[in-house]
Amino acid sequence: MPLDFEAAFARCPLVAILRGIRPEEAVAVGAALVDADFSIIEVPLNSPDPCNSIARLATAFGDRAVIGAGTVTRAQEVAAVHAAGGSLIVSPHCDPAVIAAAVRRRMAAVPGAFTPTEAFAALWAGATAVKLFPAEALPPAAVKALMAVLPRGTRLLPVGGIDAGNMADYHRAGAAGFGLGSSIYRPGDSPAAVAAKARALREAWAG
Repeated sequence: MPLDFEAAFARCPLVAILRGIRPEEAVAVGAALVDADFSIIEVPLNSPDPCNSIARLATAFGDRAVIGAGTVTRAQEVAAVHAAGGSLIVSPHCDPAVIAAAVRRRMAAVPGAFTPTEAFAALWAGATAVKLFPAEALPPAAVKALMAVLPRGTRLLPVGGIDAGNMADYHRAGAAGFGLGSSIYRPGDSPAAVAAKARALREAWAG
C-alpha cells in the first residue's frame, strides 16, 4: 500500500531533493535515503527524464516513501507526475491552478512562498504544507514572525541553503521540516555519499 504524506511526514519531515539525478541512478540513491529513514523524496522536473526517475522510485519504494516532483510550475505537469506514480507536487511559487490540480488527484501540494501574502494564498488554495523559498534570504527570525501570523498547525518548510549547521535555528523558530537540496545530493554523488549525508542530516534534525 502506498505511503501517504501524513505518515511520511510524521516519520521524517525532511524532503530529499534529487535535483539533476538520472533515471539509472535513482533506485540506488533512493535506497540509500530510505535506509537512512528518509520517507519523502522529490525529483525536480528540471532533472534529466524526471518522470522516469519518479516512476522507478515509486515502484521500488512507494510503500516506504512518498515520491514526487519539484519545480512544478504548470498545472498540466501535475498529470504527468501522477501518471508516473508520484504523489507529491512541490513548486517554487504559489499557483492556485497547480495546487488545485494536485488536490484533485489527492496528491500532497507544497507550493513555494516568500511573503505572508503568498503563504496565505497557498493555504487558502489547499496546500498541504508551505515551502519557504529561498530560505537563504529569510533568516530564522523571519520564520518566527511568519509563524506568529499563519494559522495554527501550518507546516512551513524552509528550502534553500539548509544544512546540518542551521537546521536547529530554523526549527526553534517554528519550521516543521525542511527541503534539502545540495546538502544531501549533488549530481554524480554515489549512493554511499548520499547515505552519509542523509545520516548526518537525520542526526541534526533529531538534535
